[in-house]
Amino acid sequence: MLRSLPSPPNSKVAFVAGANGISGHALIEHLIRTPHQEWSQIIITSRKPPPNYWVDPRVRFIAIDFLEEPREDVLAKLRSVCKEVTHAFFTSYVHNGDSSKLAEKNCPLWYNFLDAVDKACPRLQRVNLQTGGKHYAIGLQRFSTPCYEDTPRYKGKGQETIFYYKQEDDLFAIQKRRKTNPWHYSIIRPFGIIGFTPQFSGINSALCLAQYFLISRELRVCPRWPGNYNGWHQVEGESYAPSVADMHVWAATTESAKDQAFNHGNGDTVAWRFLWTLFAEYFGVSIAGAEPDAPGSSGKQQPQVTLAEWAKDKQAVWERLTDKYGGRAEAYQGGGFELLDWEFSPDEPGLVFATAVQKARALGWSRMEDSYRAWTAAFRSYENAGVLPVRESYSGEK
Repeated sequence: MLRSLPSPPNSKVAFVAGANGISGHALIEHLIRTPHQEWSQIIITSRKPPPNYWVDPRVRFIAIDFLEEPREDVLAKLRSVCKEVTHAFFTSYVHNGDSSKLAEKNCPLWYNFLDAVDKACPRLQRVNLQTGGKHYAIGLQRFSTPCYEDTPRYKGKGQETIFYYKQEDDLFAIQKRRKTNPWHYSIIRPFGIIGFTPQFSGINSALCLAQYFLISRELRVCPRWPGNYNGWHQVEGESYAPSVADMHVWAATTESAKDQAFNHGNGDTVAWRFLWTLFAEYFGVSIAGAEPDAPGSSGKQQPQVTLAEWAKDKQAVWERLTDKYGGRAEAYQGGGFELLDWEFSPDEPGLVFATAVQKARALGWSRMEDSYRAWTAAFRSYENAGVLPVRESYSGEK
């Protein structure tokens, strides 16, 4: 007779949407390291099955396309496996290089998820929505102070591109319609996420930058700073994905954190010119001559390298490199470099994107990260997964 062990009476059941993304993957990794008595089930979803696997028996995957599947079908799936869900985490994101089109998929994606979870999960206690730095109109305005959670919504040119506002409004509206067994929410806003994801498409800065340095090494050329002079000196706060996951779980299980938004930050800042030195040391290349020249009297700046253009003819080099040292040839996705071009070439000098995390600190969240170490940890994660060649495979070459 097949026996199943009952769940502890006060255990929690997680439902994670976006299992193939950087944040979703980190959140699952975080949850499987918790005791069974704390989280008895970890239900995960994405459109496609994850390319990796978790041996933790609490993990159960369910394929759902919240954009394309009929709502009745989605509800039927959720009711069959999610009736015990207590905590729902939404980390899904659909990228588009045209920021004006981000709302077209991301807003209905979130609405359909939340509408279904609200209807199909009678034990629901918390819903966590992950947004990000774009909430503060980064790239649309200058900042005279760090970004605080109570900063008023941006109203100005380009405000229609900030789809997070619509997502929040839908969250508030659906929460209010729940008349019995009400649930609460937390909103997590990370800045510049660093981390590993088992999928290759999308926003994978660590993977793209590793490929840029490794291909430059293979070609015996200097990996020049691909942005402009402003970007070379830019200072910003960043978020390490495992730490973002830690904040998600902390906020979702802390009574005083309910129905609030929290910025996430590692607790330090980085400068790209310092990171470039770190990357050069890690991948064993020289960056002599990588620094951009100061702008002339006109003040106009152009990127030294357009990564989207650079990437177009490097597929064969990457395949040759992986044949020699290991790694996944199919991990090279040229389209992933486009977002970095925008990030590395700001129009204005002296931009500082600083994240204020005092609110979470005051309520007891205390995790700190070294952002420079986070980058090398992400590189190593890709190596351990067989996506990048292991550093030791090429570091001894002359």
